[in-house]
Amino acid sequence: MKTKIYDDILKSLTKINTKHSDNFTVEIPNIAEHGDFSSNVALINTKILKMKPREIAQKIADDLSKKRDYKSIEIAGPGFLNFKLANSLYYKELQKISNDKENYGSSNYGQNKKVIIEFISANPTGPLNIVSARAGAYGDSLYRIMDYIGFEPFREFYINDAGNQVDIFAESLEIRYRELHGHNLEEFPFEAYHGEYIKDLAAELNTIEGTKLFHMTEEDRLERMKNFALGEIHKMQVSSLNRFDVQFDNWMSEKKLRAEGILEEALSYLAEAGCTYEKDDAVFFSSTKFGDEKDRVLIKADGNPTYLVPDIAYHLTKYNRGFDIIIDVLGPDHHGHVSKLRAAIKALELDDSKLEVVFLQHINLLEDGEVVKMSKRAGKIVSMDDLLDEVGKDAARYFFISRKPSAHLDFDLELAKKKSSENPVFYCQYAYARIISILKKAKKAKLTLKKFDEKNLSKLNKDDELNLIKKMMDLSSVLNLCADNREPHRLAGYVHELAGMFHKYYAKYKIINEEKVDLSLARLYLISAVQNVISISLDLMGISSPKKM
Repeated sequence: MKTKIYDDILKSLTKINTKHSDNFTVEIPNIAEHGDFSSNVALINTKILKMKPREIAQKIADDLSKKRDYKSIEIAGPGFLNFKLANSLYYKELQKISNDKENYGSSNYGQNKKVIIEFISANPTGPLNIVSARAGAYGDSLYRIMDYIGFEPFREFYINDAGNQVDIFAESLEIRYRELHGHNLEEFPFEAYHGEYIKDLAAELNTIEGTKLFHMTEEDRLERMKNFALGEIHKMQVSSLNRFDVQFDNWMSEKKLRAEGILEEALSYLAEAGCTYEKDDAVFFSSTKFGDEKDRVLIKADGNPTYLVPDIAYHLTKYNRGFDIIIDVLGPDHHGHVSKLRAAIKALELDDSKLEVVFLQHINLLEDGEVVKMSKRAGKIVSMDDLLDEVGKDAARYFFISRKPSAHLDFDLELAKKKSSENPVFYCQYAYARIISILKKAKKAKLTLKKFDEKNLSKLNKDDELNLIKKMMDLSSVLNLCADNREPHRLAGYVHELAGMFHKYYAKYKIINEEKVDLSLARLYLISAVQNVISISLDLMGISSPKKM
């Protein structure tokens, strides 16, 4: 609808003068009394047309008032145009919702821009936890929304399968493996991984290898254990993600980057650009030249690269693959890493404006009002699978998506399990299921939409009915805002509001009335559109639309 009003204004503006600015907006006013839509076209064009804003606004209003699509066009303040639409336009949009079915609100808004979204990227040293679950729900929903409105998004998981934490992981597995053969330590090392899953991995490895590993060299044995453990954890993580309805288009391995010489390539580029120097037997990056607070170590005195080097190399591959937008979804403890990464991107003469970093804030998992403690190495893990077993995929995804990424999240397990209107995901799904039930009852009363005639739409003249249509019309704008601001929580809020409006409408008005067939058919047509928009919204968040509740 915004596009239609924008085009109408543009045609009218062209009649005034072919030389004008089309950089004006059409928005929904914050105050309902200001109309259905508002435009700043007159203020934007006052200098170009050399006319007062209100004079421009009056000419546009006079021209567009001739159309039946507008109930009224008023000039407000210094020259804003406020539009109130004729009911006929709402009826047309309602028909569009019905005709477009599951494609309603989709568009080419993204203009096929290539976007890579890297999210989760948890270390391959244990099960995915609820921090990864929040990142998964966020990243996957953002992907779905961007794909729906015409971007070309790409989902990637970066596997940190090299470095010190992987070595410690393999050593932890060896300790548990040796315990199975009677080689017990007096005290399990603090820095090792303590989770029960390490014991499970050791038992599985023992079933496969028996005592054969004891006949290998220490280096070969640890390499075998490392490869086995990484493979098993990867399968475990993929299984959890499948349960959570999260998929990836690519799994990028740090080990593979190292094997392909990408790290050396990145270091070479920085050296050739004169951005590295040696000090105290280490190699430093002159990151302060590019806005960082201090220079950073790239190669330590022992010859091993710091964490920054593979990260620079990995991002170099993102740029080399031609993405227009590069989105990194990180935890709140990674704030300090961004400045040095951006400095490296600038040093490599790449466009750092392409890189966007979204920080997901901390999660408090509440059980009986108490915060559940988590520590991977201490073995107290609240895994993604644990959460899914407890509350299910739909509630988990909705709760994680419903909060702005920059906001802390208190995840209330008891609320997530409730089958009542207090639980927001149940509230939305129940609206969908309730409409299914109403349509079935209507069919028994021999009222089906096959008998519907568009003339019936004139019966939809209550404010509550028109407001439902207006809310459904907002879907496209909401999706655009979700994508532009990288904030899928807007969609969660939107569908909750739409469900609430439907529940109130259902409580206030009789939908099936065999004595008023035309009105009943119109209302059935309206709620079937609501059902469609709720289904689209839930699907874009990876949430199901159950037919029964």
